[in-house]
Amino acid sequence: MPRKKKYISAKNDHKLQEIGRLILKFMNHNSSKIYNYKQISDGIDYKNPRQRELVIQALHQLLSVQSIKEVEKGKYIINLKIEETLTGIIDFNQTGNAYVKVEGLEDDIFVHSKNVKDALQGDTVLIVTYHFKGRKIEGSVLEVMERSRTEFVGTFQFIKHKDFGFVVGDKKRINTDIFVPKGKIGGAQDGDKVVVKMTDWKQGEKNPEGEIIKVLGAPGEHETEIHSILAEYGLPYTFPEDVENEASNLDRSIRPEEVAKRRDMRDVCTFTIDPKDAKDFDDALSIQKLENGNWEIGVHIADVSHYVMPGTLIDDEAYDRATSVYLVDRVVPMLPEVLSNDVCSLRPNEDKYTFSAVFEITDDAEVKKEWFGRTVIHSDRRFAYEEAQERIEKKEGELAEEILVLDRLAKILRKERIDNGAITFDRSEVRFNLDENNEPIGVYFKVSKDSNHLIEEFMLLANRKVSEFVSLNRRGEPTGNTFIYRIHDDPDPAKLEALRDFVGTFGYKMNLANTKKVAESLNNLLKEVQGKGEENMIETLAMRSMSKAVYSTNPIGHYGLGFEYYSHFTSPIRRYPDLIAHRLLQHYLDGGKSPNKEEYEVKSKHCSSMERLAADAERDSIKFMQVKFMEKHIGEEFTGVISGVADFGFWVQIPENGAEGLIKLRDLMDDSYSYDAKNHLVQGSRTGNQYQLGDKVTIKVMKANLIQKQLDFKIVEPQNS
Repeated sequence: MPRKKKYISAKNDHKLQEIGRLILKFMNHNSSKIYNYKQISDGIDYKNPRQRELVIQALHQLLSVQSIKEVEKGKYIINLKIEETLTGIIDFNQTGNAYVKVEGLEDDIFVHSKNVKDALQGDTVLIVTYHFKGRKIEGSVLEVMERSRTEFVGTFQFIKHKDFGFVVGDKKRINTDIFVPKGKIGGAQDGDKVVVKMTDWKQGEKNPEGEIIKVLGAPGEHETEIHSILAEYGLPYTFPEDVENEASNLDRSIRPEEVAKRRDMRDVCTFTIDPKDAKDFDDALSIQKLENGNWEIGVHIADVSHYVMPGTLIDDEAYDRATSVYLVDRVVPMLPEVLSNDVCSLRPNEDKYTFSAVFEITDDAEVKKEWFGRTVIHSDRRFAYEEAQERIEKKEGELAEEILVLDRLAKILRKERIDNGAITFDRSEVRFNLDENNEPIGVYFKVSKDSNHLIEEFMLLANRKVSEFVSLNRRGEPTGNTFIYRIHDDPDPAKLEALRDFVGTFGYKMNLANTKKVAESLNNLLKEVQGKGEENMIETLAMRSMSKAVYSTNPIGHYGLGFEYYSHFTSPIRRYPDLIAHRLLQHYLDGGKSPNKEEYEVKSKHCSSMERLAADAERDSIKFMQVKFMEKHIGEEFTGVISGVADFGFWVQIPENGAEGLIKLRDLMDDSYSYDAKNHLVQGSRTGNQYQLGDKVTIKVMKANLIQKQLDFKIVEPQNS
């Protein structure tokens, strides 16, 4: 089955797509006729003014994906060519077959491995479509319109006595080996992990040609594999020399004339709370009691925009990176270290320039006043989360009184947020204890406690209030000002319905009547499954029903947080969108007019794309470290939980260390198993034995492949039916 295109509502896009389908169906009745929007509106029975406005919007959408053509102003004809050729992004699976994602089409187009021509993962391709044996539409690649990349990571295989070789890459990312001729081997030895640049792919040739541009080292070695991950995603691990020089020459002094332009808050009690191993302190909190009994809470964010100016080498490099990347054993920062860990970092006992959101808050956590602007602060103390947690639990220690007030207010804010529709996914994250050689000697899970929630709530408050300040006037009406938002679309209704039907088999109920009921149902479901055997499975499926959060200039809201307007403002050291938000906020504070929206939409898409790459690289580094940790446990038995099911096998996760391994169906010798996608299980045809998502099973660790970052498990005892 072709995979469904990810559901995109953007509040009314789904409606417009439905109208678009009605329009195409109507225009297809007479494909040579030219229509105006009124004829089309009448033809699909959309006759009132509001409906006709939707028809006009749907026509613009169809034009943008070339489903129709505008032959003259306001007159449209169906684009017959679209039925034969389509342009889209190609996505390969492990078998070598692929799907092409075409904008505006609900289903992806399947392309058999024999019809992919010279296309590679992520390329923009032109395909011709046809009905294969009367079934669903398939496609064949006609040509590659644009390469998504030309550099790949792989293992060099030298052909002895011939002075040439091939680079063999991950089949998911490159579905062919790259031929490397004599003179372009770049000093690589047989078996080395390398970066190869594809230079040519002659018509009719089976393999492209390339040259080795970097030797990473021996496969399986720690540094080799970490650098391979970064190279695979095109993430740099050093800064260009000219960028480092520009950063080193920045004026880092606190000047009286600059302080005079800012609100001086150096005398207010201020501190940071961060992970114990953090070096870049983005944010600090200040607190003081006001004469009227309310609290003044300051959320102070490193003023990166004071140092990093548009058009500079540092800014260009920061934009290209768009985010810091947090691998298991290192951080690949967005900004050079002199900025991220020194000049901009809100270290204790140092005066620092900040951009602040200052709130007057009652004892009931009601915001009475707000102020935004540039400040100068002096952090009195640096807390690790564990130290702050100790003060919350023991109610004693330095600054305990201030931390307890913030904790109490944060708990009220959190409750209000959940009552207003926020969803509380509070999953623990796997972390590793490493020795001096970066070898994993232990695994633990990072669990959010009150001190984490304290910081989270005040950061959420600042992010939301900054966004509302820019987006709404004093009467609460939208300003239309260009801004960079963090948006999270509504979940796909089909996925929610599937989740409701599935959890219903376990006796759980979900109400999907409206957005608020869905959020309440999800929160209740997550509470009800805690400690139950099906907890992991249902939590996983609930997560999968959610959309992905991205950056956009279109403020459709943040579903998961329950906010209408939300932006990232609180981490400009490690996220470029926050730096954009700082610059735009200051622009509006200075009375500036709204800038060009399209320019910022391009930046939003770039930042979203780089965030996905960083997340994939971080995930790969965790997988690598988990496999490395499990190398010591080959042959040992564990109790695990089935965490994923596919037509070729299922994955089992070991709860005590988070390691996940594959059990192939062909290795289950007691029966012949088939995949039931609807119920997330595989079932034996003779015995009826089932392995379902969430089931507990006993496994043995059989193989740990560091290069593929993959563990192979074997079932110790067959599952009872």
